Amino acid sequence: MPRTLDAELRQALAARIRFYNEMGIYDFYRRPQPGRAEEVPVAVEAAEIAVSEHTVDPGEEMSPRKATAVPVALAVEENIFEVMELKPEQSVSDPVKALKIIREDLGDCTRCVLHQQGRKQIVFGVGNPKAELMFVGEGPGADEDAQGEPFVGRAGQLLNNMIKAMGIEREQVYITNIVKCRPPGNRTPEREECATCSPFLMRQIAAVKPKVIVALGAVAAKTLLAMNASMMQLRGRFYDFKPAGVRSNDPEWDGCKLAVTYHPAFLLRDPRQKGEAWKDLQMVMKELGLKAPKSAT
Repeated sequence: MPRTLDAELRQALAARIRFYNEMGIYDFYRRPQPGRAEEVPVAVEAAEIAVSEHTVDPGEEMSPRKATAVPVALAVEENIFEVMELKPEQSVSDPVKALKIIREDLGDCTRCVLHQQGRKQIVFGVGNPKAELMFVGEGPGADEDAQGEPFVGRAGQLLNNMIKAMGIEREQVYITNIVKCRPPGNRTPEREECATCSPFLMRQIAAVKPKVIVALGAVAAKTLLAMNASMMQLRGRFYDFKPAGVRSNDPEWDGCKLAVTYHPAFLLRDPRQKGEAWKDLQMVMKELGLKAPKSAT
């Protein structure tokens, strides 16, 4: 018998369907699941609900917040109806303990192929568990894989300088990546790898509860926003962001702002874009009320 959708999930599914409709996608299919055929009507019901009860005016613009309501394609992923389940860290109020619980839950992860492709260790995240500012990169490189800490190589040194230019220290922010294991040869993480690791990132965000997230590079931006757009299109504005699939245990925290800028590794390859990255950081500084030291100018 189909399960009844709660109001929040119902609304999220409707927003996701509208998002795909605007992309010209109107048909949704579910992969056959042996022994689970009874769940298919639920997906059909969700689509019918969204189309019939949440019709979008042709001139209405899809907001980024609505577009990120559910991070995976509707009625395709097996866990679509478990996206809002309670997580073990939600029983604690201390973000230090919450992050520890998430790390323990991640364990010696073997959920995607990266664990078989030469990674030395998982690179979870580092920094202030109560940070107002959070940086999210793409994935660990060789230095990060060796030391177990994100952004410690050349790109990390540049990120440290960027943070100092904002008038704060690395220890005041929280830094992590989309994927926690080094892709072989520092290649770009595959979509499936990002999708497998993202739920843990969403839980990290909900535990830290930052005021602003800075997505470093296209992979981080596209994964967090569930949008396929160029860096030129993504930069220069704030997005209302709420981690998908998890609720914060703090009723006062209802998401944060998200800004997009270039990855430090890209800036090392093309230093001409450092000025553009600085514009992005200045936008973030204004939002957080930060003032750059005179030397940063």
